[in-house]
Amino acid sequence: MANFNRFKAFEIDVLKEVGNIGAGNAATALSTLLNKPIDMSVPSVRLLPFEEVAERVGGSEQIVIAVFLRVEGDAPGNMFFIMQEHYALQLMKQLLPNEHLDDGTYSELEMSTLCEIGNILAGSYLSSLADFTKLQLQPSVPVVAQDMAGAILSFGLMQYGEMGDSALLIETSFLEDYQNALEGHFFLIPDPNSFETIFRALGVGLE
Repeated sequence: MANFNRFKAFEIDVLKEVGNIGAGNAATALSTLLNKPIDMSVPSVRLLPFEEVAERVGGSEQIVIAVFLRVEGDAPGNMFFIMQEHYALQLMKQLLPNEHLDDGTYSELEMSTLCEIGNILAGSYLSSLADFTKLQLQPSVPVVAQDMAGAILSFGLMQYGEMGDSALLIETSFLEDYQNALEGHFFLIPDPNSFETIFRALGVGLE
């Protein structure tokens, strides 16, 4: 089983490059969706233990909007796109200005829109990883939820059993202008042994 402490600087650099390309594709997709220019900050790409995932989005009790999908194919795993509520609200006020009721809930249309946004952005990262590795990686139909971060992660565990012990985190700010940023967290949590498959495909296999 891969352990995050075993990854060397070069291997992290490869993952950062995947993150950079994926973030660029995601910014383009978001720009098309919002119908306005979107810039992108240089993404922070890191590996962390699975048990620290919830802490990166504000703690296990933090209410978030999350899109979950299963990665199938040569290197199966789980992918989450997670936004804190105020960023999701910011998006909804732009995309559906007459829809949001400011009562802490989201309509079916809003949840469907957030699911599509997460699906498009997560797909951008998955596509860049597939292009780099030449592996067959297909996303499942996504699921969207508004819940505590800990409950979201537990859902993934219940659906697909034990996850790998390491997560690839890509934190990106999509900049509408110099005052407004939309921050999202992508977590790719490969199944046990999938990291080895990915790095072998990149020619930088783990020792």
